[in-house]
Amino acid sequence: MSQMISASVGDGVTRIKNVRIPTREGVHLAADLYMPQDQGDGERFPVVMEYSPYRKDDVNLDSRRFYLTLPQQGYVVARVDVRGTGASEGASSDEYTRQEQQDGYDAVEWLAQEPWCDGHVNMMGISYSGFTALQVAALAPPHLTSIIPIDFTDDRYTDDCHYRGGLLRMYYDIAHYGGQMVARNALPPHPEWSGSDWTRLWEKHLHESVPYLLRWYRHQADGPYWRQGSVRDTPHLIRCPAFLIGGWRDGYPNPPLRLYQALDVPRKVLVGPWNHALPDAAIPGPRIDYVREVVRWLDHWCKGVDTGIMDEPPIVVYMQHYQPPVVDRLDTLGSWRAEREWPPPGATEKVLYLGRDGALAEDVASQDGADTFEYDPTVGVAGGLWSGGIPFGLPGDQRPDEALSLVYTTPPLEQDLCILGWPRALLHISSSASVIGFAVSLSDVAPDGVSHLVAKGMLNATRRESLRDPKPLVPGEVYVLEIPIDCSGWVFGKGHRVRLSIASADWPNVWPTPQPAENRVYRGAHRPSRLVLPVVPALGSGTTPEFRPSPKSVSRHSDAIDRPVWHVGRDQLSGRTTVDLQFDAEWRVSDTAVIERQSSSTFEVNPAQPSDAGARARHVFRLVRPLHETEACADLAVQATATEFHITIELAVRVNGAVHFAKCWAESLPRHLL
Repeated sequence: MSQMISASVGDGVTRIKNVRIPTREGVHLAADLYMPQDQGDGERFPVVMEYSPYRKDDVNLDSRRFYLTLPQQGYVVARVDVRGTGASEGASSDEYTRQEQQDGYDAVEWLAQEPWCDGHVNMMGISYSGFTALQVAALAPPHLTSIIPIDFTDDRYTDDCHYRGGLLRMYYDIAHYGGQMVARNALPPHPEWSGSDWTRLWEKHLHESVPYLLRWYRHQADGPYWRQGSVRDTPHLIRCPAFLIGGWRDGYPNPPLRLYQALDVPRKVLVGPWNHALPDAAIPGPRIDYVREVVRWLDHWCKGVDTGIMDEPPIVVYMQHYQPPVVDRLDTLGSWRAEREWPPPGATEKVLYLGRDGALAEDVASQDGADTFEYDPTVGVAGGLWSGGIPFGLPGDQRPDEALSLVYTTPPLEQDLCILGWPRALLHISSSASVIGFAVSLSDVAPDGVSHLVAKGMLNATRRESLRDPKPLVPGEVYVLEIPIDCSGWVFGKGHRVRLSIASADWPNVWPTPQPAENRVYRGAHRPSRLVLPVVPALGSGTTPEFRPSPKSVSRHSDAIDRPVWHVGRDQLSGRTTVDLQFDAEWRVSDTAVIERQSSSTFEVNPAQPSDAGARARHVFRLVRPLHETEACADLAVQATATEFHITIELAVRVNGAVHFAKCWAESLPRHLL
């Protein structure tokens, strides 16, 4: 049986290890409880549950300040391992399964019945645990009081780490999440807390868990697989209050305001300038003490305390301003803005038409024309790395990418221009290829010519009519594409210029489409290609609340002794272009155990033949003890051809250097107009 061990982990906080939560099928989930230490007899508390596959026993308390702060404010925090991960029973075959969501429902209801719970259970978490909060809320557990998802998605196909506009993401699933989960899921539970269950749990995880990544490559178009767990389709099923938190530089900038608009429950939305990290440590800042806001929210809904949070404007966003686009910057210039309703009062749309000689103008040209560009599969490196967990990768000066793109720019603005919401591009296009993507970048151009990326959008043109039912293009035929651009809040300053650039790649964020191509964008009165901007008044409709600054400090990645690697290279003889990424970390999880993590990856494409692209990655997780070291190493390789993706995954688990377990997977999957 597993061991429940209590110990103090901070001022006034007791941690109880490995509480076993039964599910309706008899499988037990493992949870750690962070509880107020000074409990009176029979005292009961609200619970905040985090539901994640990222191994509760490996938690770094320095990065999860709310584990200690919330108990100090009278809440129990329950971190629960999903089925088949960490110390929970079962096996893990995919993310966000229906079974996983039902388990979450059962965990909420079990926690609510415990004698130390007052009947209020909330779900909160970032990324995966933000997704699960929404998915479990859609099942409406009776005791789920509220949810606080952070950096989350409501649509698993359009706005997750696997596909973008019907194009397959390249770097992220291999270099980070999809690859690392193969190794992470192969680590053993911690023996001092799993007790006699240790061998049984670990062996089942090893022998029955499978790489999620294979499923993602098999489902290349939208459909039932991706609709499962996408609450964008069923917001009416969420019946509890929701506090939605996101970031403009996060990989998920669209869901917070989109879901806010769709929900019919008490709700708030907070969007900062942040990447994929908690708002007290995210880059770029300003960073805020978001835990204070969470406590105010919880006190209102769980304790009936008048904190004033529901009297404040329900929408608070950070309006970004131009600054030199240094990729390792710590903060973003701008200011907070509050709105009483959505769409904001006074919101309008501003239409800018593509014109001759790279003009972007308010009036459509009477004379028709067209501009041509060659598809270069290396465009995108200046746009940064899609942010879903890797802590670096902000966009830099866009001019290197713009030099290989079609570019349309306004004259200098005569006054500030504020946008908030979803820009979009409507393009009349043709291509010599039957499979091609179009990527559009909205940028702020300073008087000195430096171009700062505001937001980007893209669409696989074979998905122009439907993400579910792609159709090839007829070479030379003209099509109309409506390309949504990521939601953003931005102020273009007086004297700056608005720029739209058009390319057919966002490398290495998405896989290059396989066919060389010459593409054409049409403009003029009969084919009015245009950019539509969501313009708002200079001032918001509400009074902005004051946020307490974060108690944490951050430093630039380039200042680290063991700094991460983000390298772009080009072989002058062959023209082949590569991106190399490397990210290492280690942290202590107990007096006797340390977790070490190493991730390295390389991505390559041949500009002359974009079907010739490949990726490889290595992910290593080590559980290090004085006389016992367990290492799980996953090696992944994906080689593309014009018609297939060839995938190999090798897993090796070693104990003190000796091989304990090894398994490999190999699969060739046809490209479905991708």
